[in-house]
Amino acid sequence: MSEFDVRDGVLDAVIVGAGFAGIGSAIRLRNKGIDNFVILERGSAVGGTWRDNTYPGAACDIPSRLYSYSFAPNPNWSHTYSGSGEILEYIHTMVGEFDIESRIRFGHNVVDIIWNEAAGHWHLSIDGHADVRARTVVMASGPLANASLPNIRGIDTYEGHKIHSARWDHDYDFEGKKIAVVGTGASAVQIVPELVKIADTVKVFQRTPGWTLPRMNRKTQGSTKRRYARYPQAQTLARSLWFWGHESVALGVVWKTPLTRIVELVGRAHLRRQVRDPWLRRQLTPRFRAGCKRLLMTSDYYPALQKPNCTLVTWPIATLSPKGIRTVEGVEHRFDAIVFATGFDVSNTGTPIPITGRDGRVLADEWSAGAKAYKSIAVSGYPNMYFTFGPNSGPGHSSALVYMEAQIDYLVEAISLVLDGNLHSADVRQDVQDAYNEEMQRKLAKTTWNSGCSSWYLTEDGFNATMFPGFATQYVNQLRSVEQGDFTMTPRRVERPREPLRMHESTLPLR
Repeated sequence: MSEFDVRDGVLDAVIVGAGFAGIGSAIRLRNKGIDNFVILERGSAVGGTWRDNTYPGAACDIPSRLYSYSFAPNPNWSHTYSGSGEILEYIHTMVGEFDIESRIRFGHNVVDIIWNEAAGHWHLSIDGHADVRARTVVMASGPLANASLPNIRGIDTYEGHKIHSARWDHDYDFEGKKIAVVGTGASAVQIVPELVKIADTVKVFQRTPGWTLPRMNRKTQGSTKRRYARYPQAQTLARSLWFWGHESVALGVVWKTPLTRIVELVGRAHLRRQVRDPWLRRQLTPRFRAGCKRLLMTSDYYPALQKPNCTLVTWPIATLSPKGIRTVEGVEHRFDAIVFATGFDVSNTGTPIPITGRDGRVLADEWSAGAKAYKSIAVSGYPNMYFTFGPNSGPGHSSALVYMEAQIDYLVEAISLVLDGNLHSADVRQDVQDAYNEEMQRKLAKTTWNSGCSSWYLTEDGFNATMFPGFATQYVNQLRSVEQGDFTMTPRRVERPREPLRMHESTLPLR
């Protein structure tokens, strides 16, 4: 514990992860006057998802004005939609401006978190470092923290080069190579146009096509940057306009409404305008409702597929072979390298770090059939622990940072209640959590995400532990304040000082 500046060997808070959520939580804790905390980051730099995803073309599909914190506005975004490098630079800027780096411990991989009921604190085991104790914990590791190669038969037999989109190999030379891209999701549609520019051939293996909308990425004028810097309220207004514009999109993608038809018409018009060949258009036409899977925002993907050196393969993959990929009709496609744009191990059925709560209960076991929490932030039986981007907090139409900012303000208030009230524990009631989740699943049953398609939003048996079934305003409003009646608040035991021993006069020594 000597490497940490702590009082009585126990921190007020530990934040696990130094991505957007972890840095934002640290800033708001400091704004609240809470400074006895550290951020434990397993990597060697801040940034989380945006540090790890450095593949060619990596960018955000939410406008930069909205994909940033309202308490840390950036007037200097270069485009409507920013690339990963610029987003990472924004995170570094926040760390510097709010003096957060002194609280970060890099190379600290948390391997176990256990609640100590007697002491009223969490015990965190760290690989290669001293253990840490803290009264409260913020799990800011994020749902897109862990990436791994997909479970495809024969993957270990392939002798060529394998690359995951979230672990990009910048030393590999794609020029003149035969490349396969497995996957056609949000990462793939950004990677493919860049690979087509340099590789000899690119074959894209598609399981299901997605709804694709045009992405108009305009350069921000210098005069606009100067105006935002001089008049912050102008940028606040721009952010608000983007917010309400995206909020209206919920009516077309969260539920099936007449606006869903409009979204689909825009997607079909975009496909028809960019793809002339009727057969290719048919292969790229989704057969599920718009919004059921994540919408894809790109104006470059369809043109890239039609380049002479690019081919779309829609036959299912049967197995990987030593030289490439064999599809179900028996054709073997040979490649120098395979890029897997197959997403992440989303923690909707477990936890990225083993967490043991009250009475030895294990969170991964409780979440094995689908993750559940109270307002996505707290879990009964795991007191004084708060999750960012926890169960059922995913937006289908708006910025993740709008949801995340609401979570951060809520958990900072909750931590303040524990510290200022000198509480042993604040544990959400099980009955309240159960009622909340029953309501969530009832509402989710009416959404597009539960309308029949297969997506990473759902577990294998169709349980939706990922998305929030409503508007961003509804999600934010439910986190305006901590409803203390929903928690069991237990005060810390304060030992009374012992009174000095009073000896009876008859026992005093004779003089």
